[in-house]
Amino acid sequence: MFLTVTSALPVDSPAYGSRSRKHRNDHGQFRTGKNVGRLARPPFGGTPGVGQGGTVNSTPLRQRSTPLLPGLLAAAAAVLPAYLLHRFLPGLPMLTAAVVLGLLAGNLPWISRAVAGPLKPGLSTAARTLMRAGIVLLGLKVSLVDIAGLGGPALLLIVVLVAVAFAGTYWVCRAFRLPGEEPLLIASGFSICGVSAVGAMAAARRVRHEDTVVPIALVTLCGTLAIGALPLLASLLDLPAETFGIWAGASVHDVGQVVATAQTAGTAALAAAVVVKLARVVLLAPLAAGAGLLARRTARGQDAPGKLPPLVPLFVLGFLALIAVRTTGVLPDSVLTAAAAVQEVLFTAALFALGAGVRFRMLFVSGARALAAALVSWFLIGALGLALAVLLTR
Repeated sequence: MFLTVTSALPVDSPAYGSRSRKHRNDHGQFRTGKNVGRLARPPFGGTPGVGQGGTVNSTPLRQRSTPLLPGLLAAAAAVLPAYLLHRFLPGLPMLTAAVVLGLLAGNLPWISRAVAGPLKPGLSTAARTLMRAGIVLLGLKVSLVDIAGLGGPALLLIVVLVAVAFAGTYWVCRAFRLPGEEPLLIASGFSICGVSAVGAMAAARRVRHEDTVVPIALVTLCGTLAIGALPLLASLLDLPAETFGIWAGASVHDVGQVVATAQTAGTAALAAAVVVKLARVVLLAPLAAGAGLLARRTARGQDAPGKLPPLVPLFVLGFLALIAVRTTGVLPDSVLTAAAAVQEVLFTAALFALGAGVRFRMLFVSGARALAAALVSWFLIGALGLALAVLLTR
């Protein structure tokens, strides 16, 4: 049996529109003399463009996806001027140049409106996603075989160094009353591997990427200072090349900054610096896992709604996977070199995007205290790294 259901509304009801003045086209739109092609409001309420079954037409979807593109293109375009600044001023690393360019873009009147408007969605995505992709590729720089060559006692001392540096930097930042998660992020960046560690810790703790800019700026600043200061101090102290290399690897933040610092003393210093530095980089994974575990316990204790944070962020697992790939030795040098170049490009674009999201007035909230805390922490880690270098080479 078939039942025929008829509408309770008359044909000329306002919900349907008068047949004498309105007609539907093939897309469910009403055509009128004045409003051809304009969507009418659905008969039983709802939003124009959304069907009764919740189906959204293609135009709003495109409008939601396309805003990412301008910001992503802006972050990619910033890589070239950052590279040119680095080439023109070799003492200025690309990452530092990217942060500076981002700060200028976010604060100059004729650019900041675009940064805060149409570019903002894409820049926010670049700051988060490109940073994590760069951390994954960092794993291709770490070979567990090379690190094992340091020997058990040296590895134990490096672990102790990182733990003391982390605790000391965190205490210094707390003593200077830095707000929020800044002490944790600065301690991570200074003690392990700079920008990468800040990004990993921020992801594990679910810190807004806007709140990572001050720690990243301080890590980049102090790492840049080390490029000039450590070779000068090594000359004054008359340190052997190997001792200087271990010192650089144990106390300078980012891998690129370590290379720039140690290569001033020759290949022996560079080789020692890179191995010690990569031993610190490996500790990024357990640090992120510990932060993730703590975040989950905190969320459970507060009965926070929503999904619990992951124990280990997915990109940290990717980082570990690429460490395993690098350790096997199956990748040729050409692939490793290309991956290193891509990683630097990703970090450069991400740091430009982070810098563009900062207003100078935000830096002044904890700027002076944060800078003082960073310099004290820098001296602390430098002293600890020098002590480790002397112990390992005496």
